[in-house]
Amino acid sequence: MRMAKGTDAQKLELPSAESIAASAQEVAKGGMPPVEKWNPPFCGDLDMRIARDGTWFYLGTPIGRAGLVKLFSSIIRKDGDDYFLVTPVEKVGITVDDAPFVAVDFNVAGEGKTQKLRFETHVGDYCIAGPEHPIRVAYDDSGEPSPYVLVRRNLEALIDRKSFYRLVDIGTHETHEEESWFGLWSSETFFPIIKSADLPA
Repeated sequence: MRMAKGTDAQKLELPSAESIAASAQEVAKGGMPPVEKWNPPFCGDLDMRIARDGTWFYLGTPIGRAGLVKLFSSIIRKDGDDYFLVTPVEKVGITVDDAPFVAVDFNVAGEGKTQKLRFETHVGDYCIAGPEHPIRVAYDDSGEPSPYVLVRRNLEALIDRKSFYRLVDIGTHETHEEESWFGLWSSETFFPIIKSADLPA
């Protein structure tokens, strides 16, 4: 259980997923809800989890309705290392195994330094990689890469394996911080993936 802070000090009754969905549906009518501007009271942690593959679970059961998942995804907020569903009147904690979104596809427009990589997530978000939507790659202890792209606010999408393989196919070597790196260009921005010297022979 995360510690409550500030106005969260007094927890309210934990709302149900259904009531949150109803609130989300109301605020989503005008487009993407401005969750970063809301400061409702913290109501507690909801038994809701986003798995690494992007599957949403509620009370241990996968949420099968794509429209409902899309609705919940529109009111996610990340504060520090914690994730919440936020409406104007309530804020509940959820568990995210890795990233809240999964980038399931991308397309390329142009070529070279001016090419644009446009990503699509499993909940229908789109973003073009660039200064406002950077790509990064994290490595675990075994050296296995996990690539991400920033989708909106401070929320990232894990780039799925098939898309990452396609990205590697269009990668190039460039000088980055006085070293040779293998990486990707998008919107005239170079995103390093791995040092050239560390690439498998």
